Amino acid sequence: MAKPFNAITVVGAGAVGSFYGALLARAGYRVTLIGRAAHVAAIQSAGLRLDMAGVVQTAPVQASADLKAVQGADLVLFCVKSTDTDTVAREMAPWLSKDAVVLSLQNGVENASTISRHVPNSVVPAVVYVATAMPAPGLVKHFGRGELVIGALDPMRAPASDVVTMLQALVELFAAAGIAVTCSADVRAELWSKLMVNCAYNALSALGHAHYARIASLTEVRALQRSIVQEVVEVAAAEGVALSLQASLETVDRIAQTMSGQHSSTAQDMARNKPSEIDHLNGFIARRGSELGIPTPINRTLHALVKLVEAGYG
Repeated sequence: MAKPFNAITVVGAGAVGSFYGALLARAGYRVTLIGRAAHVAAIQSAGLRLDMAGVVQTAPVQASADLKAVQGADLVLFCVKSTDTDTVAREMAPWLSKDAVVLSLQNGVENASTISRHVPNSVVPAVVYVATAMPAPGLVKHFGRGELVIGALDPMRAPASDVVTMLQALVELFAAAGIAVTCSADVRAELWSKLMVNCAYNALSALGHAHYARIASLTEVRALQRSIVQEVVEVAAAEGVALSLQASLETVDRIAQTMSGQHSSTAQDMARNKPSEIDHLNGFIARRGSELGIPTPINRTLHALVKLVEAGYG
């Protein structure tokens, strides 16, 4: 198969972006990671190390701390924190090739639309199901899963033939790297479903210093998760997205099984005294609920508690 994407750049190369960049590089694609200085320095010194199932391999990637390194990329994996989406998309725009595709591999439901306000390029939202962490600069550890769900940004109309072709090219690209990608006719609903999962786990994992299996093992916490999910389902319905409560609860149960040892990204941020994406997770549900007249007391409380911890960082 000819490679329609020959040069791939990861913007915001943390654990998730570095994981997918490593797999694509191992499949023979030219990959450049744009990340923090310490991560970049470690990669330039010893390569990007990927730990999967206890086997550590080095992936042949380039690395830079300069956003200008996005120049010449056919595909941009946009992996920055949701809090930085607006700023980074604006700063990236002048350096993008006019035909580059931007794939948003981020938490939250608004990122792809935010990116598209700043760049004229095709922007594709993706739902990411992977358990990863970056225990040290230059090292990415994989704990489980890795599949993606993608779809057209505008769910109100059928995608044009060129969009369908582009989505299929993305499926084939990731398949060559052993990554399963599904095209969804309603990726917005998929994004809301992932948001529901994040709301059910992220803050609890962070506040309780707990992996997902421990969260799922406690009856009281599972009851709390049900309330969280109920609120998300109600807000989603007001946004025109139909999520089944029962199916959502079953998804939450499955996550505890398939990502049992995972600590949430919020927990990983909190462990490093870093600001989290909580404003775009439970905080987003609290804000939209307030705007739509839907009570969200559990999500609002979790949001406030995480913000309280973050306010105490030294």
